[in-house]
This record gives sequence, C-alpha cells and structure tokens, in this order.
Amino acid sequence: MNATLFNPFTITHPTTIQTSLVSGASFARFDPSGKLLAAGRPDGSGVIWDLDTRSTVRWCEGHVKGLTAVDWSRNSRYVLTASKDWNIIIWDLASPCDPPQRHTTIRFDAPVVAASFHPRNSRIVLALLSTGEAYIVDLRSSHRGRFELGGEDDSDDKRTIMTTVRFDPTGRHVFVGTSAGTIEVYNTRTKSLVARHRIVGAGVIKGLVFAMGGRRLATNSSDRTIRQFTLPTYSPPPEPSSTYGSSKCQIIETELEPTHRFNDPISKVAWHAISYSPDGEWLAGGAADPAAHKIYIWDISNDGQFASALDGGREPLLDVHWHPHGPRLASTTKDGNILIWHCPSPERWGAFAGGFEEADENVWYEEGEDEFDLEDEAELALRKKMQEDEDIDVVGGIEDSTFVAPINDVIPEDLDLEWADEEGELDREDWRMKIITVEGEEVY
Repeated sequence: MNATLFNPFTITHPTTIQTSLVSGASFARFDPSGKLLAAGRPDGSGVIWDLDTRSTVRWCEGHVKGLTAVDWSRNSRYVLTASKDWNIIIWDLASPCDPPQRHTTIRFDAPVVAASFHPRNSRIVLALLSTGEAYIVDLRSSHRGRFELGGEDDSDDKRTIMTTVRFDPTGRHVFVGTSAGTIEVYNTRTKSLVARHRIVGAGVIKGLVFAMGGRRLATNSSDRTIRQFTLPTYSPPPEPSSTYGSSKCQIIETELEPTHRFNDPISKVAWHAISYSPDGEWLAGGAADPAAHKIYIWDISNDGQFASALDGGREPLLDVHWHPHGPRLASTTKDGNILIWHCPSPERWGAFAGGFEEADENVWYEEGEDEFDLEDEAELALRKKMQEDEDIDVVGGIEDSTFVAPINDVIPEDLDLEWADEEGELDREDWRMKIITVEGEEVY
C-alpha cells in the first residue's frame, strides 16, 4: 500500500500479531535489511526466512547439537551460527546451493553459548564459552589469532565468570557481563581492559543491549530488573610508542547508576530477553512467564513510562528481537513458533489532496459562493507561466550545521576503526542471493 497514506503521528511500537512462522526455533534474528529472518533450532539447524513471501530460502545444517546464537554480517551475506557442539560456523549465502557453503568453521574446547560478528568486519568474531571465557577470533591474515579477554588478569584469587558478551555498535569496545554483577569493558583492538563498572544489587548479568549510537546500555540481571545506563566516554588506549613512558591503559573503576529501572511490580517476573527499537525510543522486554506469552514495552522518550503489554497467547516466550528499521518484533514461543508483531497504521486519504476531509458518515455538502466560478483564461495562463519560470534548487538541500559521522565512516586518525577495516570487507552491498527453484534452475 502507498506509504503516504500512513499517518506518521500514530503509535510507533508493535501492537498486534501480523503472522506466525512454524519454524521449531528457540530464537530468531532480523538481518540488517529487515527482509530476512534467521532462526536457531534446538536440533542444530538454522533456517533463513524471507519475510515478504513468508517462506524458507535456506537451511543451514552443519551442527550436531542445538544452536545457541545466530548473527548477521553488516550486509547480510554471511550468517554465523554457534552451537553446543563447540563449533561456530560462518555460512556464505551468496553460494548457489542449499545448505549454503561453509565459509569458516571455528572450533573451541567447550560449548559456545554466545557469538557475534564485529559490526564493521565479518572476519572478526566474538565468542563466549560455557566455561565463562570470552574470545575474540581474528580471521584476517595479518592479525590471525584467538585472543582471550581478561586472560592476563590474574590479580583476583577467584576469577569472575563471564556470562554475556557484546560488541558496542561502533565495534571499538567489547562489553562483558559477569556473575559478580559487574560490566567489564575491553578495547577490541588491544584486547586490554578499559573499565570495570559495578552495578549495585544486580546479581548475575544475563543480557546486554545497546541503543542506537551506543551511549545507552540496558542490562538484564538475575534480580528480575532491567536497568538502563548512560555510558561514559572511554579514552583510546595509549600506543606503545607513547612519550608518557607507559603503554598500559589506566582502568576506570566506577559504579554505574541506572537512569531507569524496569520490572513487573505485580508478578515479579524474570526476563528472557530485551531489545531496543531502532531509534532507541522504545524498549521491549520478553517476560519469563511459564503460562503466558507477554512482551512489555516502555517509552524511553517519555521518561521510561510503561506503554503497553503485548499478549501472544498461552505459549511461553523464549526470545524477542526488534526489527532494525520499523515497528516490528519477532518473538519465539516454547513450541517453536515465531510470532511477527507489527503496528497497523490507519489510512490517511487526505494525502491525495490538501483540503480533503474524511467523513465518518454521509453529510450534506454546502457549495462555496465562488467555488465553481470560471476564471479568466488569460490570467490563468499568465499565472501558470510565472510558476514555470521560477528557479528550483534541486541540488542545494537544507544546510545542517551539525555533523554526525555514520557508523560506516572512519574518522581521521581513529586507530580502532582503521584497524577494524583492514584487509577490506568481503561482505559487500552488491552481493545477491540466488533463488533455487524446485526444478533446479538458478535465478537472481
């Protein structure tokens, strides 16, 4: 339907179920374009769904145990699947076959509980093992290696267990949640500890999500409370050739104070997953209710007030993920179904004409005094000629004094982003997925 018919002042968060995908999945993730959906299944296979046709386009079958994580590269060419079978497999969706070709297989010595791509380079992978160890795996030829985060820090007799890991949206830092209720921040390039933040009363940190831009962070912890924080600015680590005499970065030790706390004051329910909207104005929390499918939504732009509770029936919820571009959600049920939520918008027929008014019922029309009077043709032609002679600026646009560098741009002398972009990026925007027909013909 014509997008101009939608009223931009309506509710911008999902309100109702659009469709249900029978997938047998435990969780699902939208790709960066929002057109595809990757679902992880407990039998070790991954399914790629086309949301326009609501059909499967690829099956990623290569694991022998259940999947624990799925992630997309920046331009959706590569899909990462992590499993309890100790393996991470990177699939190339540009290959003309189903299952897609394995681009890389990374094997660990313990089950992988979380994994993700670097936001700028699909050859840098972050992994968390069930033993509480986190690794950055660099597959580039000039930086190839497997680097453990925090492995050099043996000052504590009892080392804290890492429970969740995530790149920030820029890829400069890795944020690690621990079983001691702290958040550790590591520089991605140097693998050195930058900061350690303590959260009072949080318990075990179960999940981390970032809002757009990376300045706001939300945490899901074992005390059944979702907290939102405004992060400080972290200075880049000094280079070994620094004139200050020491190349060791000073670690920031602070206590983070949340700007908002979210919970269910009545049922005191825990949370399976949390997700921000693409503009960061809404926060969704999937409730760990054993008897209902509940998604709570808070309005961050309105001081974090509770906005709505979405009811998906009696199938318990396992995971929730927000669409990267619009008011849509994907939630998975315990029975393996994927529910796609959307916000139905009322049609705005007044877009066809500025003076058009919608009527709920038939009304008598009153004609204006000069509404159908005939105009002088000479005067009408002169006015039309004057409008045609007006100069139109088609290239100037509106000047904006503020400038924000996009995530794909590298700010001069930003060593962290220059390091991440080295050796190019195979995940280009011009790639195409081949459609495999029943007869075996291949078309783009």
